[in-house]
Amino acid sequence: MADYFIISTCRSTRHADATADELSKKLKKLGLKSPTPEGRPKCDWVIVDAGSVIVHLFKKETREIYNLEQLWEINFESEKNKLAN
Repeated sequence: MADYFIISTCRSTRHADATADELSKKLKKLGLKSPTPEGRPKCDWVIVDAGSVIVHLFKKETREIYNLEQLWEINFESEKNKLAN
C-alpha cells in the first residue's frame, strides 16, 4: 500500500509514456528509488511507484473503465482529498 495515490488523465498513450519517463527522471534526481514504470508498451494505464506515493497515468477511456476514485471510495468534495485542476 501507499500513503498517497496520484491519479492523472493523459491525452494519449504517448503523453502517458513521456510523463512516466519525465517523472522517473525527476524522482531519480531527488534521490528516490524509482522502478521502471509499469504498463508499457501499451501505455493505457502506466503506474510509477515512488514508494509512499503511487502515480497512475491513464488514457481518458481507461480511467473511466477502472474508475479508481469509486473503487477506493474517494470523495473529492471532502477537505482531506483535493482534485488538481
